[in-house]
Amino acid sequence: MKKSLRLLILGLTVFMLMFAAACSGGTEKASSDDKKSDGPIEIEFWTMQLSPTFDDYINGVIADFEKENENIKVKWVDVPWGDMEKKILASVASKTAPDVANLNPQFAAKLAELDALVDMDEAVADDVKSQYFEGVWKSNTFDGKTFGIPWYLSSQVTMYNTKIFEEAGLDPNKPPATFEELAEVSKTIKEKTGKYAFFPPFDGSHLLETMVMKGVDLTNEEMTKAAFNTPDGKAAFQYYVDLYKADLIPREVLTEGHGKAIDMYQAGQLAILASGPQFLNTVKENAPDVLAATKTAVSITGETNKKNVAAMNLVVPKQSEHQDAAVEFSVFLTNAENQIEFDKLTTILPSVESALEDPYFTELPEDATPIDEARIVSAEQLKESEVLVPPMKGYDELKNAMNEAMQAAMLGEMSVDDALKQAEDKWNEILSQ
Repeated sequence: MKKSLRLLILGLTVFMLMFAAACSGGTEKASSDDKKSDGPIEIEFWTMQLSPTFDDYINGVIADFEKENENIKVKWVDVPWGDMEKKILASVASKTAPDVANLNPQFAAKLAELDALVDMDEAVADDVKSQYFEGVWKSNTFDGKTFGIPWYLSSQVTMYNTKIFEEAGLDPNKPPATFEELAEVSKTIKEKTGKYAFFPPFDGSHLLETMVMKGVDLTNEEMTKAAFNTPDGKAAFQYYVDLYKADLIPREVLTEGHGKAIDMYQAGQLAILASGPQFLNTVKENAPDVLAATKTAVSITGETNKKNVAAMNLVVPKQSEHQDAAVEFSVFLTNAENQIEFDKLTTILPSVESALEDPYFTELPEDATPIDEARIVSAEQLKESEVLVPPMKGYDELKNAMNEAMQAAMLGEMSVDDALKQAEDKWNEILSQ
């Protein structure tokens, strides 16, 4: 399955390169006269799986924008999450790309690598750029250019089942704050209850983020060479290898990902869910008793005290014939007022700093739920959170190479030293291309 996925990614990358000229063509197509044309112009806006849940919100924002900009019409197209990468690649290759697209930074960077996206540092006024969290804005940077406008965020927190803590004889008001404390808590919970404390998902960027939290540099400053084969990198690998061999993390970490962590948490088999607060909505629906026992604390981290934030952004392909209007709509959609309204519909956070001043992010309601508490904790730590793994060339291959090396070390197929060396060699090969 992993081999097939890598082949698909490689095929799509080749496909992109074949049409690189089409991607970068039309750099000057944006017309500063969009609003001066005789008839209304239409821009096409793609989102990822927001319909039908957020139909009223998205349609309302579009109506407000069109009211303020009578010469611009917005056509909204919602794309299933799993189809977005394939569809946006195909649209770029066929010169039918949307004017605005909702993408995550790592995939958007693939298009930015081909110089296919508008540079927002040039397209957005300085006084507008300054409204966004500086670190989040910079997370959309590739090769010195900013390829997207931050939209909504999720800051990982520690959500934990107080009943399991009590069953293990642990203080339910004192969850682990560091990875060292997490290892001790994991041992106690397993010995006293037979359950697991946490589930590190190795299907995403969790391992890379953890290494950064532990003070490991993934690459050199130029991002041309791996830099993690160090004593700190070895310690980060050894941490998970020791936990796995001691049966302190589930066997399923080798075959399943974040979804399994949620399943185990809501089944009462996992003490800690390290994730964005929005996933408590799933727990609420499927296991209200577990939700009732849930408390939230700040993210577990290392000596660096770094905390991770995940971002979703808006990009404007250079193929757009109405780049000015597309950028203007993106700024409107992500302004403080519209972000606050969106955040109140689901447990996400705004990318505009002033929006955090709204009482929704600072004050608990009288009938506060565990979801409310998670939102407040997440918002409180947002200002000190950052995107820990920036967009990198060949990101998917890099991530997979690291995760596969870790899994090999956990299974005892190779030593930690050999696993790190294997990952280092693979990273250097990818980064040198």
